[in-house]
Order: sequence, then C-alpha cells, then structure tokens
Amino acid sequence: MTTADEIKFGTDGWRALIAREFTFANVERVSQAYADYLKSTIAEPLTKQLVNVGQSSKEERQNDLFAGVINKAVASAPTLVVVGYDRRFLSERFAERAAEVLAGNGFRVVIFTEAQPTPLISWAVKDLQANGGVVITASHNPPDFNGFKIKAPWGGSAAPDTTAAVERLVDANPPKRAPLSSDASQLDKSIESYRKQVAAYLDLERLRNLKATVVIDPMHGSGGHWVESFLTGGKLKVETIRGHRDPLFGGVNPEPIDSNLGALKQRVLETQALVGLATDGDADRVGAVTEHGETMTMHDVVPLVLLHLARNRRMQGGVVRTFSQSVLLKRIAAAHNLKLYETAIGFKYIADLMLNDDILIGAEESGGIGVKNHIPERDGILNSLLFLEAIAAAGQTPSEMLQALHREFGEFHFGRRDQKVEVNAGQDLVARLVSAPPKQVAGEKVIQVQTTDGTKLLFADESWLLFRQSGTEPMLRIYAEATSVATMNALLDEGVRISTRASRA
Repeated sequence: MTTADEIKFGTDGWRALIAREFTFANVERVSQAYADYLKSTIAEPLTKQLVNVGQSSKEERQNDLFAGVINKAVASAPTLVVVGYDRRFLSERFAERAAEVLAGNGFRVVIFTEAQPTPLISWAVKDLQANGGVVITASHNPPDFNGFKIKAPWGGSAAPDTTAAVERLVDANPPKRAPLSSDASQLDKSIESYRKQVAAYLDLERLRNLKATVVIDPMHGSGGHWVESFLTGGKLKVETIRGHRDPLFGGVNPEPIDSNLGALKQRVLETQALVGLATDGDADRVGAVTEHGETMTMHDVVPLVLLHLARNRRMQGGVVRTFSQSVLLKRIAAAHNLKLYETAIGFKYIADLMLNDDILIGAEESGGIGVKNHIPERDGILNSLLFLEAIAAAGQTPSEMLQALHREFGEFHFGRRDQKVEVNAGQDLVARLVSAPPKQVAGEKVIQVQTTDGTKLLFADESWLLFRQSGTEPMLRIYAEATSVATMNALLDEGVRISTRASRA
C-alpha cells in the first residue's frame, strides 16, 4: 500500500483514495512535478543549442548568466497544457487546482468547463499542439478513488519514462499557483474537430438507418450521451441509460464488466435491443452485451472488431495484444498475414508501438482498444460505434457473430478473478510459479511458463492461466482462457485455491 504522501504511477496514471492520499495538497505536489518535467523537456534542446554556440564547459553551464538565459528562453517558448476531468467527486475542483499550479509555473492552460471523455481530452492535446495534458480521473476504479493521468503531445498516455521522471521530481520544488485565465473557445474547436474525426471514421449513415434498438450505458461516467449523439436522426432507436452524473456510479465500479452491467443487461432484454454498448468512468474503455442480455468479454469484442477491420474494411497493419489478451487475436492475425506483437499489460505499451510501427489494432483485456488512423489512445466512444459498425456489416446479431468466430478460429472463453492478497505475498507467489511451476492445473498439463507480465501457465490446447500481482494495492488478478467455459472456470477455481494457500502462508 502507498503512504499518504507517496505518489506512485501505475499502468496509467497515479490513482489513490480521495481524502486519504488523493488530496488537494498531493495534487499540487504532482502537478508541480509535472510542470518541472515539462520545463526540463523545453530547456534541454535550448541548453544544447547554447552549448553549441560556445557555453560548453560544465562551470559555464552552471553559472548564473547561463541559468538566466535558459530561464528566459523557457519563458518565451510556446507552452500550452490541456486540463480535463471526469464526473467523480470533486474532479472539477482537483482539475482547477492542477491548472493553477501549471499556470503558476508559466504555462498557458486551457481547462474544459465540464466533464468530458478522456479520448476527447487526449485529442485536444494533439489538436492544439500542446506540450501535454492532465486528466483528473480514476477511470474504472471504485467511486472513492480519483487520479491524475498525464497525456503526451501526440494525444496518448505518457510513456513509462515520463511518469518515472515525474515521480522523481515530486517535492523537487514547492508548488507555485496562479489564477487561471483559460480561453475555452479553443477547446470548443477541438470538440468539433473530434466530432468530425469520429464521424469520418465510420459509416454513420448506415448505422443510423439500422432497423434495430441499441442501448447505451456510460455507467454515469463522462461518456454521457456522446455515443447516442452520433446515432440520432435515422431509423435506429437509441436509448442511453445511466447517462447523468452520479459520483457513486449507481453503487458499482464504473468498469464495463459483467458484475457491473446488470442495468444494461436488463434494459437490452426489456427493449429487445440488438446490442448494449457500455463505456467506463472516463469513456476510454468499451464493453458490450449481446441481444440475449449476456456480457461479452474483450476476448469476444476485440477479435470481432479486428475481423471487421481486416475483412470488411480491408485494412492492413500489425496486431498488438497485451499479455492477458486472447489467443484468437493470434489466430486471426496469422490467417490474414498480419504481424503480431505482444506487450506487457498497460495501454502505454500499445501506444508506443502505434507511434513507431504500422499498427492496425492494439487491445488490452480491460476494454482499451486503439485503432489505426486515429490517435494512439483508447477511445470508448469511437470503439462503441466501430463495434456497432461491425455488427451492421456482418448482418448478424452479436451472438451469431460469436458462433461464426468460434467455428472458424476455435472456441475460447475468458474469465478473471480478483483476489485480495498482500503485495509481498502475491509477488512471492508469482515468483514461485516461475521457479517451481505446477505440473498440471485442473487436470491440464503445463507445457510452458511465460513471464512477460506476471506468470502465465500455458497448456497444450493454447489455454492459459495467468497470475499478476498489483505493485500498488493488495490485489492479485487471476486470468484464464480455455476452450470451454467449464475448463475456464476450473482453471480459475484452482488459481484461487493456489492464491488462497499463498496468502495464508
């Protein structure tokens, strides 16, 4: 567990309990560290330039004259930071405080006037050619959490070396604050350009004229009525549930997984909808429910989106799956001669590949999907619509599409269990499973052990069981994918028993 004054970035940002670790004072500290980081990135090329024109010795670089030139150069450099926030408790106030610290450090700040989806905020960073961005959000975490995400100039999650540098700079300087004078009109233009980008990416006319009903569930998060706004005006009947702000998210965590989608499943059945589409608390992740009111995992949705892009749109590029994503992605990529990449868990690793390679799609198990010809960012708004486009192109219901997928590429089913295990005990278990793996689990022979991110036990039919311990909270995540629901549940049950024994040891 982190202490009340420790700021540690996880897979995507710093997240902590409101009023315990996530306080206005700590938001000021991390905002100052981010400001110091941004100033260092501006100063570095200017320093090199000055060194090249004669200020070359170490002593000269450290003297007051040199420092004064650098400070003046930094002050005159174009410096803009975008700040946005979600619908969590006090998010707008925390965002204002972060913006005040950035302004106190000489940055021009533009801050959204209401909660917006994280992908829109990321788009604005790139659209306005900003130095970076901040989003106050804890994404899919429980309601008593909030968080601080850093957005890079290209419109995606900050790279690990960036967040590590910001961590090191915490308390290097006391926070400076200044009043805000934000020009929101610039953000209005970015909102409009984001709408145009999404509209141009999809065949909205086809979607709007589907003779069907679609239910949208933003789970009280900042997705609001965004998905619905793209689908109105035709024959398609669209209904948004849980679209208003509720900082308690209706009593569930705003993560679009089966246990939290009861309201969506019920409404899909009541309206006889074609599909239910959900986004998480800050709308960068997507979830789906079939016409039968059954939740689809990302091991269902992502392969279907990939097939749509590769077959219907005839798009090319690499396929990125994180360590907990489906075997089906590997099989589909091979069938279409698409290069496959595998990364550790966390969209920042996918984003890095999207920036440097020709990537068609990158996806993680938790619902984050990035696609070609968009920003290197998860976008629950775009991907909800893209999945609906895949359904329209197939001319089938979601359950029919899944049956066809399994007939062609094999039947695989995914599940996950989260167990409360202390960090040290969980890390010890993950390490022991590498040095002394079991010979079999739930009757399945272990044929290989992989350690890209956690410990994954592989079986002969490509089924697998993964143990992954959080480094910042007492949570051991156990994942499994198998060729039948029964085998998948048996693997998870045995994984839970293994973790229980470890936690008692």
